[in-house]
Amino acid sequence: MAMSGMRRLTTALGLVPKTPPESVLEKTAPRAFSRVPVERRPAVVELVHWLYGSTGGAAFGLLPRGVRERRWAGPVYGVLAWAAFETAIAPALGLQRKRNTTAERLALLADHLLYGAVVASSCWRARER
Repeated sequence: MAMSGMRRLTTALGLVPKTPPESVLEKTAPRAFSRVPVERRPAVVELVHWLYGSTGGAAFGLLPRGVRERRWAGPVYGVLAWAAFETAIAPALGLQRKRNTTAERLALLADHLLYGAVVASSCWRARER
């Protein structure tokens, strides 16, 4: 959810014109997405992004404890998740690769660094000790 706040900020500032979850929904489920009332679409986009994020968080939890405990693990994981989307998931979904501005790339980088930091600070660390 921290990433959601960051995305809201970066789109409001005009740094990111359209969020990746919105692009994915428009491309992969255009009929279903177009049936959602316009005023409800942001909520659907948000729920889809939470699904991505929680799945990614669960995957981080499956990494070996020694990796998860490294200070750099979360931010690196967040950036790798973004790279995986850009290089594998988006092309597999048929999303056209677009040229992002430097500001957009930096905003998305900050977004995913934050995601990784939040995922790495999860409560499971305390439970394992």
